[in-house]
Amino acid sequence: MRKPDRGKRPQHRFAYRGLDRVIHERARLGVLTSLVAHPKGLVFASLKQLCGLTDGNLSRHLLVLEQAKLIDISKRTLLGRSQTVCRITGEGRRRFLAYLGVLEQVLHDASGRGAAEAGPTVAGSRAR
Repeated sequence: MRKPDRGKRPQHRFAYRGLDRVIHERARLGVLTSLVAHPKGLVFASLKQLCGLTDGNLSRHLLVLEQAKLIDISKRTLLGRSQTVCRITGEGRRRFLAYLGVLEQVLHDASGRGAAEAGPTVAGSRAR
């Protein structure tokens, strides 16, 4: 069996399979970005304000992220009031950084750098 050429671009160069569907949704991307920027975690109200979400919308997205093991949600009491605290997990940080790496590739490809490697254009000729 023939081995693939090392320097050759993959056949499906623009498939971007690394764009994680759980992270790629706008609200969840905002939540994860907020939590990466605040590694000690954020209380629900702060996260809601930073991301511009309603209580119900944020709750639903937090549930999806928690089920995917990207965040950890805990409850604490402060001055007699219950607070929900959200933190990114190690797995969440790893997947978020991998996702950003794919986005960097999208930006690189869209900027036209390496366009000659991309293959035929709509007219059938290679980009110059």
